[in-house]
Amino acid sequence: MEQMLGAFQSDLSSISSEIRTLQEQSGAMNIRLRNRQAVRGKLGELVDGLVVPTALVTAILEAPVTEPRFLEQLQELDAKAAAVREQEARGTAACADVRGVLDRLRVKAVTKIREFILQKIYSFRKPMTNYQIPQTALLKYRFFYQFLLGNERATAKEIRDEYVETLSKIYLSYYRSYLGRLMKVQYEEVAEKDDLMGVEDTAKKGFFSKPSLRSRNTIFTLGTRGSVISPTELEAPILVPHTAQRGEQRYPFEALFRSQHYALLDNSCREYLFICEFFVVSGTAAHDLFHAVMGRTLSMTLKHLESYLADCYDAIAVFLCIHIVLRFRNIATKRDVPALDRYWEQVLALLWPRFELILEMNVQSVRSTDPQRLGGLDTRPHYITRRYAEFSSALVSINQTFPNERTMQLLGQLQVEVENFVLRVAAEFSSRKEQLVFLINNYDMMLGVLMERAADDSKEVEGFQQLLNARTQEFIEELLSPPFGGLVAFVKEAEALIERGQAERLRGEEARVTQLIRGFGSSWKSSVESLSQDVMRSFTNFRNGTSIIQGALTQLIQLYHRFHRVLSQPQLRALPARAELINIHHLMVELKKHKPNF
Repeated sequence: MEQMLGAFQSDLSSISSEIRTLQEQSGAMNIRLRNRQAVRGKLGELVDGLVVPTALVTAILEAPVTEPRFLEQLQELDAKAAAVREQEARGTAACADVRGVLDRLRVKAVTKIREFILQKIYSFRKPMTNYQIPQTALLKYRFFYQFLLGNERATAKEIRDEYVETLSKIYLSYYRSYLGRLMKVQYEEVAEKDDLMGVEDTAKKGFFSKPSLRSRNTIFTLGTRGSVISPTELEAPILVPHTAQRGEQRYPFEALFRSQHYALLDNSCREYLFICEFFVVSGTAAHDLFHAVMGRTLSMTLKHLESYLADCYDAIAVFLCIHIVLRFRNIATKRDVPALDRYWEQVLALLWPRFELILEMNVQSVRSTDPQRLGGLDTRPHYITRRYAEFSSALVSINQTFPNERTMQLLGQLQVEVENFVLRVAAEFSSRKEQLVFLINNYDMMLGVLMERAADDSKEVEGFQQLLNARTQEFIEELLSPPFGGLVAFVKEAEALIERGQAERLRGEEARVTQLIRGFGSSWKSSVESLSQDVMRSFTNFRNGTSIIQGALTQLIQLYHRFHRVLSQPQLRALPARAELINIHHLMVELKKHKPNF
């Protein structure tokens, strides 16, 4: 039994040893399997990356570039070429087996792409009627250029250079032609250097005669010209010159400027966004490429504008152009196109000095105007102040939409000169009453025109309102002086005595007071009637005349009421003539009958 158990124990030890050996062998086999699987995965990826399938070869060699499968297989070819380059860098020998095939496919793809894109670029040279180049059609083939960029940089550069050269010439040709045709539909008569605010009015110039809309525009009046910067008109379709010529339509310069620059803005935005996306550039590189395409066109446009402005004397047109540029600059910013920023600055650098020069010429013309050389004197609104009112209200209303302090300073200088001019002309009248009538008529007219367009709280409106109120008050006093001057003088003297406590001195004025009471009672109706007729003859604005009559009658009632108060003093209370005083309420009722209704 002992021997048998010993043998059994020995066998068990042997089995245990064999089990351990089998476990070790199994672990080693597992490691080898995992290693082989890992190698197989890596080799599979490598082989898949290197093997060139038949579908790829067929598509690259035979399929037209416009077919979707060509684009799909081109992306596959690009991926394989990148994989081979990566493996070659690692020293993978198998790359040599496929390098030749891939190179031949790459050359074929590059040749087909180059030919296709160049044909597309050359097709842009065909005449277009809407001044829009359809380069965005290339965007669905943008991977073609990316493929060239990664696999054949020389061809990519050739295509980019050809695009720049072709598009640069096309834009220049289109815009030069469009600009030339556009200027043919401008108004035939435009402002000249003698068409200034202070220049003597002549029938030849016809500043305020109604112009033929096909031949000229007014010089100092805005009219409907301001609509060019309204949101609807600003981004309206561009003008088509040959259509306008057929319909014998004519436009002011700012309408042509808007059309030209809207076309430029639209095409530039489209061009910049296309360049960024198709040529895979951004920042400075995109800016440089854009200016390589559009630079000559922008320079030509600036030269044309500079040439036109050298002989332009239409301040409203130039100011509207400034506001068009300010709005277009905002639109370009919203569209995320910074490439035009410098161009807008250059345009404004041409427009602002010209606008200031024309305004300064007008200021100088008003400053140097001699009232004695303007012909016969007339108390009605002067044509120079009417020009100023129309002109100033035009600029103020435009400026309100996009406030600019520079403009307000220039208008302030002009306003000072016009106020001085009005005073110089008024000084030519012999009587103070005529001077006041002239001043009130002119201030009222300027205020009326300004309030139509400018805000009620604008500096111009406020300034002329103060001047009008002051002169109106002075005129009312001047108006009441002849018929009621004695009454005014007595009331002022009596009130001064009462205020100083010297009312006793009124006892010596009974005769004077009696004369005033009877004189007023007998003549006030005829005096008021005469006064009303005089006012309505003197003032061109009926509403203003009515307001002055009402002011005069109100002041007369207040004067008579003060006269009543003076006569109620103890020193004059016993005066017999007091019984002849007109009742205040009766006077008010009677005066209401003289209130004009218009």
